[in-house]
Amino acid sequence: MKIPINIQSGELNTENPMVVGIDLGTTHSLVAYVKNGEVKVVRDDNSRNALVPSIVFIDENGDTFVGNYAKEKLISAPERTIYSAKRLMGKSYHDINTDSHPLAYQIIDSDKEAMVKVWIDERAYTPVELSASILKELKLKVEKQLGAVISKVVITVPAYFNDAQRQATKDAGKLAGLDVLRIVNEPTAAALAYGIGLDPEKSERVVVYDLGGGTFDVSILDIVDGVFDVLSTNGDTYLGGDDIDRLIVNYWLEQHPELRRESNGSFQELRIIAESAKKSLSQSTEFHTEYQGITLNLSLSHFNAIIKPLVDTTIDCCKNALKDAKLDKSEIDRIIFVGGSTRIPYIQERLSEYFEKSVDTSMNPDEVVAMGAAIQADILAGNNKDFLLLDVTPLSLGIETVGGLMDAVISRNSKVPCKVGRNYTTSVDGQKNLRISVFQGERDMVADNRKLGEFTLTNIPPMPAGIPKIEIVFQLDVDGILKVSATELRSGVKQEIKIKSTYGISEEEMALMLKDSIENAEVDMKARALNEAINEGKYVVQSSLKFIKQNESFLSIEQIEKLGNLTDSIEKAISQQSKDAIQKAINELNDYSAPIAQEALDMNIQNAILGTHVGK
Repeated sequence: MKIPINIQSGELNTENPMVVGIDLGTTHSLVAYVKNGEVKVVRDDNSRNALVPSIVFIDENGDTFVGNYAKEKLISAPERTIYSAKRLMGKSYHDINTDSHPLAYQIIDSDKEAMVKVWIDERAYTPVELSASILKELKLKVEKQLGAVISKVVITVPAYFNDAQRQATKDAGKLAGLDVLRIVNEPTAAALAYGIGLDPEKSERVVVYDLGGGTFDVSILDIVDGVFDVLSTNGDTYLGGDDIDRLIVNYWLEQHPELRRESNGSFQELRIIAESAKKSLSQSTEFHTEYQGITLNLSLSHFNAIIKPLVDTTIDCCKNALKDAKLDKSEIDRIIFVGGSTRIPYIQERLSEYFEKSVDTSMNPDEVVAMGAAIQADILAGNNKDFLLLDVTPLSLGIETVGGLMDAVISRNSKVPCKVGRNYTTSVDGQKNLRISVFQGERDMVADNRKLGEFTLTNIPPMPAGIPKIEIVFQLDVDGILKVSATELRSGVKQEIKIKSTYGISEEEMALMLKDSIENAEVDMKARALNEAINEGKYVVQSSLKFIKQNESFLSIEQIEKLGNLTDSIEKAISQQSKDAIQKAINELNDYSAPIAQEALDMNIQNAILGTHVGK
């Protein structure tokens, strides 16, 4: 158990522990907290700047420096200065597009692990380590201001972050000595900071337009009874304020060919000047400065023309988000901004013009996410009794699928109340009943998880395997009561069951289950891979036998015999429980049957045109 102690006085803190909110950004990060009901953003010693550059510099001794000092090294030591580490989180080497966004530092592809690494002085640094360094700096910064040890935090991530990226963020927090109580979506945090959702009597549909330094995303939130539902999200993980800076640099290089960069350092210097130009033109109509004896000019009209294609892209993302949410722009109640680049007047004008309503610019777009994270942190700390604490489900909830696999429908740490639906189908021709078994746990095989209950969806109209559309919906309320329903969408047949989701599991049991999942991760992965291969093999065998039966009049004796032998090979590999052998046998059958299947399809089409039905 951790006991909070005031560093300055040495006294025990018997009040609710302070939980802070952290905005771990691509280009800048910051930390905030709530004290006496007021949100406070941690600033530097002169109480002006709250932004900490998300930049890490590693010197020749292996010592790490974060923030403004590291930013200065972008020019003098670009190969040792890592920026935009957030873009690398939870990604492999092949996920990183270095062609369109070249990096000054070296990244490597590891044969042992999928995660990309940064290579400096014969040592590899993971994005988790680099992000942990930034989080440590923020931890020290807030501890200095509060005079107390901070261990519990809420960290924000983009709404589109996948499980790997979210887990990598939590791992970075743990490595920094922090207990990450919650990972919160950035648009949700921003909405909280604007006061949206704090009034349970008010419902709103909100567009959160987030143009940060390295990423852009637009999210549409439906906020009802204090519950935030992300209806859709769209964007570009490689579009942001950095790209605006790059467009300005390219413009100057076109105007002054003699400035063509000779090194990463000189390019970084130009990029920093471009960033100053961008900020200046948010308040004036002209920018000019001297660089290497050359006057660099940029007017507001030229600036708007340069960034127009980028802004057009963000508008297209807004359109796609509305389409995915099945909403018209007239149904949007409010538009809020996140990210420093949203200060650009041209962007504000374009958004207001598109949505045909004023945009809300009442809050500091750089600080709004951290402020929202702090509000959520304050609620989690139990200091704010006026609002409902959106709890989380402690373990994943899911169903058993073919081969005894666990398919998690609601992931661990999902906020409640929540409702998640997923579509499934049958695996056998003419199947009339479908047993749905509900489990709780983190292991890949249901045998290693805890069974909560089961029910059967009956009277499914008999159809070929794969044709029925069965929607399974998990609905978890604030009291931890899970309702699972299954509906065959073509016929409307429906069944449901109510389950007490935690089912008497103690904190100790939860901890043991989580520990068990970590210790057996490699075993689970191999077991899941084998079961998935077996499932695929059985499906291919079934399809192959069906194909032979339906087309035996078209197939030659040799083809039927060969297809039969290849099918037997798959069944033999399945009996041997060898994943590689199963996959090899499947590939051999696919390679042989593909041209035959195409010929059969062409023949069936020809006969259909002639009015003859082929098949048995």
